[in-house]
Amino acid sequence: MKVREEIEQLEYQILHPRSAKSREAKREREEKECDLRTKFQRDRDRILHSKAFRRLKHKTQVFLSPEGDHYRTRMTHTLEVAQIGRTIARALRLNEDLVEAIALGHDLGHTPFGHAGEFILKEGASYHHAKQSLRVVEKLANEGKGLNLTEEVRDGILKHSKGSSPLITEGNMPKTLEGEIVRIADKIAYINHDLEDAVRAKLISETDIPKSIRNVLGETKSERITTIVKSIINTTIEDGYKHIVMEEKVYNAMYQLRQWLFDNVYLSKPVVVELEKGKGIVKALYEYYLEHYEEIPYYHKYLQLWGEYDPKQAAVDYVAGMTDRFAIRTYQKIFIPKGWQII
Repeated sequence: MKVREEIEQLEYQILHPRSAKSREAKREREEKECDLRTKFQRDRDRILHSKAFRRLKHKTQVFLSPEGDHYRTRMTHTLEVAQIGRTIARALRLNEDLVEAIALGHDLGHTPFGHAGEFILKEGASYHHAKQSLRVVEKLANEGKGLNLTEEVRDGILKHSKGSSPLITEGNMPKTLEGEIVRIADKIAYINHDLEDAVRAKLISETDIPKSIRNVLGETKSERITTIVKSIINTTIEDGYKHIVMEEKVYNAMYQLRQWLFDNVYLSKPVVVELEKGKGIVKALYEYYLEHYEEIPYYHKYLQLWGEYDPKQAAVDYVAGMTDRFAIRTYQKIFIPKGWQII
C-alpha cells in the first residue's frame, strides 16, 4: 500500500464523518495520483510554490510600505489564517490539509495596496479579490495553465470572503466545513493582527478598545484569539457540526471590534491619506493598460494559449497581480519624466 493510500484510509478512521475526505476530491482534469501526498496536500504544495504566493510578501495588508520590519503583509496574514484554521480543524477532527490549502490560496488575487487597489478595479471592472484568487489558480498560475486544484479547494477560495454579511449566509456558504473554517479564520486573523499593527503604529492603544468588548474577548491578542477559537470549537460540537459557529455573545463582540477598527483604524486619516495615493497609482495603471494592453508582458502568450484574451481582463490580471513596489516602479516608469544627463 502506498503512503498516500494509508493517509487516505486513516482519514476515514480518525476524521469526523462530516469532514472532507481527500480520496473523494475531484479535479477538472484527471491526473496520475502521487505515491506520497493526498490531493489536498498536493493542492497546498502547488499554491505554496506558485509565483502568485511569493508576491504576497510585497502586498499591503493595511499599512502601505511600512518602514518597520514587523508589520503584516498579505503573506503574513495568509500564514496566520492557515495557522488559526489548522488549530480549529484539528480540534474538530476536520481535514487540516484542505483548510491549509484554502487558506494559502484565499488571497492570491488581491491587488497592490490592499483594499484600496480593489476599490479601483471593482469600480472599473466589477473586480472582487475572491473571484480573482480563483482565476489565479484556475487560469493564470503555472504560466497560464492553472494549477488544476480540487473542487473543494477552489470552492473554499471563492467563498472565503463574506464582507459584512452574517457568518452563515444561505446560498453563499462553502460546500465543506473546512471552507467555513477558513471563512471565519480570515476574520479572526485580520481583526487581531490589524489591531496589533495599529498599536505598533501608535494610532490606538489596546486600552482604547471599548470595555464591553474586552470583557468578552480578553485584554490581549492571545486572549482574544483563544476566546474566539474555543467558542468556535465548543459551539460547533454542541451544534452537531451543522456549520462552523460560535456563541452569540462572542460573535457579537468580535464584530463590534471589527466595526471599531473600521472607525478608528481603517478609516483614520493617516491610513486613508496613504491609501488614496495607492488608489491613484492603481487607477492610472489600469487605465493605461486598458489602452496599451499589448504592452502587458504575457498578453500574446496567453492569447495564443487560450485562443482569446479580453484586453480589459488582461489589464485587470496584470495590475491586480502587481506587488506594491512593482506598481510604484511601473508607475514611475510610465508617468514620471526622467531627467536628461548633460555631458
